[in-house]
Amino acid sequence: MSNLPTALNLPMVDPLPESTAKFFKICQEKLGLVPNVLQAYAHNIDKLNAFSALYNDLMLADSGLSKLEREMIAVVVSAVNRCFYCLTAHGAAVRELSNRPELGEALVMNYHIADLSPRERAMLDFAVLMTEKSAGIKEPDRQTLRDAGFSDADIWDIAAVAGFYNMSNKMASAIGMKPNPEYHAAARG
Repeated sequence: MSNLPTALNLPMVDPLPESTAKFFKICQEKLGLVPNVLQAYAHNIDKLNAFSALYNDLMLADSGLSKLEREMIAVVVSAVNRCFYCLTAHGAAVRELSNRPELGEALVMNYHIADLSPRERAMLDFAVLMTEKSAGIKEPDRQTLRDAGFSDADIWDIAAVAGFYNMSNKMASAIGMKPNPEYHAAARG
C-alpha cells in the first residue's frame, strides 16, 4: 500500500513552500495530523491554496450556521455521495463538536433516524435535495428553510457548503483519497 494520500502517484511538492510548511505544522499542532486531503492537494500549491481558501471561507468564516451545522451538511451530502474520505473525516468532526458519537454515526448511516431539531432536519433535507435534484429546487423549498429560522444569507451558506462537498466528494472518490487513520477512533466517547 502506498504512503500517498490517494491512489494517484502525485507526491507533495518537495520542499514545501515556507507558508505551506507553516500551515501543515499548525494542522499537526491543532489537529494532531495533517489531513490527507491537504497532502493530496499539495502536489500543486496553487490548487492547495485555492481549495484551502474555499474550505476556510465556507467552514470557518462567520456564518449564521454553526460549525457543527456545517459539518452535519458535509456528512449528509457525503452519505448521499458515498464518499468514504469525507464520511470518515467529517463524521469524526460531528462526533467531536456535538459530544454525541451517536449523532455522527446516525448522519453517516441515515440522517432520517438522527435525533435532530426541526431546524437541523430542514437544513439537511435541503442539502440532500440539492445533492440529488438541484435543478428541481423551487421557492417552497427555500421557504421551508426560512420557516425553520434560516435567513437568506444562511440559505446561501447551506447551498455553498453542500455544493462544496458535492465537488469535494467526487474528487475524493475519483482519485481514491484515503482518510487519515486517526479519524476512525476520534471522539467515540
